[in-house]
Order: sequence, then C-alpha cells, then structure tokens
Amino acid sequence: MPAAQRHSTMSDVAERAGVSTSTVSRTLRGLSSVSPDVRARVEQAARELNFAVSRQASSLVTGRTGVVAVLVPTLKSWFMGSALSSLGPLLRAADMELALYVIPDLTERASFFEQLPARRNADALLVHCFDLTEEESARLDDLGMPVIYVSQHAEGRPSVYVDDAAGALSGTRHLLNLGHRRIAFMQSPGATGFSFSSHARLHGYRQALAEAGIPVDDSLVVAAPAEDKRAVAEALGQLLGLREPPTAVFAEQDELAATLIWTLRKARIEVPEAMSVLGFDDQPLAEWFDLTTVAQSPSEMGRVAGDLVLRLINDPEADHERHIVLPTRLIPRGTTARPSGPPAQDENPS
Repeated sequence: MPAAQRHSTMSDVAERAGVSTSTVSRTLRGLSSVSPDVRARVEQAARELNFAVSRQASSLVTGRTGVVAVLVPTLKSWFMGSALSSLGPLLRAADMELALYVIPDLTERASFFEQLPARRNADALLVHCFDLTEEESARLDDLGMPVIYVSQHAEGRPSVYVDDAAGALSGTRHLLNLGHRRIAFMQSPGATGFSFSSHARLHGYRQALAEAGIPVDDSLVVAAPAEDKRAVAEALGQLLGLREPPTAVFAEQDELAATLIWTLRKARIEVPEAMSVLGFDDQPLAEWFDLTTVAQSPSEMGRVAGDLVLRLINDPEADHERHIVLPTRLIPRGTTARPSGPPAQDENPS
C-alpha cells in the first residue's frame, strides 16, 4: 500500500527526504544539530505525508511525555478556574498538554494516592489546595518528577502561594484603623483534607488584634459554609446574641461575605452603617457587592506555577525547594466604614 494511503511512519518521511530515520527524529524534536537545508527537506516530507510525531513515540526517544498533571479538589470554584485559565495557554505555548485529576472527596483521594495514575503519564505534577499527610507527601516525593504545590506552603518542596496571614493581618488592621474593636471572624469549613488557607487567615486576624492590644475573644470566631444561607444566619445569630456584639465581620472568603451581606440586609441590618463586612479573594462578585476585600490573583498564581514547572522539567538541577510568595492587597469599597456610636477609647492603634 502506498505510504500516502496508510498511516505514515518515520521511515516513510526519511525515505522521501533522503535522510536517515535518526535525522528525522532529531529534526522533528527540534534539535539544533540538524542543518537548515536538511530540516527544510524533512519538514516538507512530513507535511506531504501528513506525518506528526505522537507523544507516545516521542516519549520513547526523549523520556518525556509532554504532559503536566494537575491535582485539584474541584473545578467548580472561581479560584481553580482562574488558575487553570492562565496555566493552560502557557503550557500549550511550550507544546505541553495538561492532564487534570479531580478528586473531590476522601474516597477518590485514597484511590489516587494508592494508584498514583500520574506516574509514567506526566513530566511533573501541580498540587492545588491539598492539606496532605506526611505519608501522602512522601508518596508524591517518590514519583520521580517535579511536584509543585500551589496555593499552599510545602516545607522543603517547591511551592507558589500568597501570604494569607499577612493578607488577613492587613484586612483586620483596616477595620481597626476605622475604629472597630469588636471584630468577628467567620470561617467557611471545607471538606476534611482540603486546604483553603483558613488557619493562616485566622492567624493573621488574631495577630492584628494582639498588635492593637485587644484580647482574642473566641466567641467572635464562628463558622458556616458559604453556600448554606441557614448556617450563615445561625452563625450571625450567635454573634448578635453576644453581650457585646461585633461591629464588623471579617469573612474569610468573598462568597461567605456575600452570603453574610445578603443575610444582614434580609434582617434589615444596614451594611456598613450597622455592620461592616470584609472579604478575602476579590472575586468578580466582590465588585458586584461593592465589597471591601483582600485581593489575591489566582491567574497570576497559575502563570507563576506554570513558569516554575517548566523550569524544573527543563533543568533537573534547579532549586527544588524554591518558594514563591505572591502579594495580596487591600481593596477598600463600600462595605466597611467607621462604627456607629461613640468612638472607641483606644483609637488609632499602632
């Protein structure tokens, strides 16, 4: 059967170009050892025969798959979508493919770490927002490929993240500088084993209070899932039932802040006149709600993680313990203001 009527092989390209199969391989892999004239003949022959090097065939020669695996707990969140939207084009520009592993619950998580499907199927792994056990981290260390942790700090391993504690510190200082002294912190608990930086943000909140000489009151720390309006209403009820209710609430995620604002307005509690609300993330909904928030950029995080993973793939001797910390910034909007009533006694904290 003529070559053009079946799947062409590297030998067919070599015969048409008048070179060896090894020269075809070097040419199509982009190696600089091939002369411009030979390269042009090989590429022309490949076009005429509709030949393309498969990733499987290329991996036999180079030892690489041309694939970066990404481990995520969900695809439904704004954060994941934004991070992947910048990572994907960057990898495509480097002629790399992206393989997604979505493990939304503990059962699928146990199966992933037992089987490790990314082994032999990728050149590197990006791990998004997982609070791993020591055993799980050790399993990933044994993959024999670069593993980069995204939106979390992994001690002794390459990671890209924002300083959530510093962001929460800045946000709480904003409320303190407005004159608030009773500031609540509302958490949004997630599934066990997935990390959304809750502990770091709570730490930053407590650090700001300590700096201002304000004792931490654990009754001001409440929790409710952002999507559960009833739970948010109950958490708000806890706060309003205190002998000294708060004048401001720091919600650790913008979705939670939005649900809280909806609940306050339904209860005819004006924001920010009667209650200031601060969020964290700066999602698109933050602007719609005119929400004061601490902004981070997951799209920038995805781009930086992509640059790092390509560098580690191409340079095995690179620093595999590098940490890249991205900044946060406070975005003042219309949901925070000075508290109503007489000014606090210890105003203007340092």
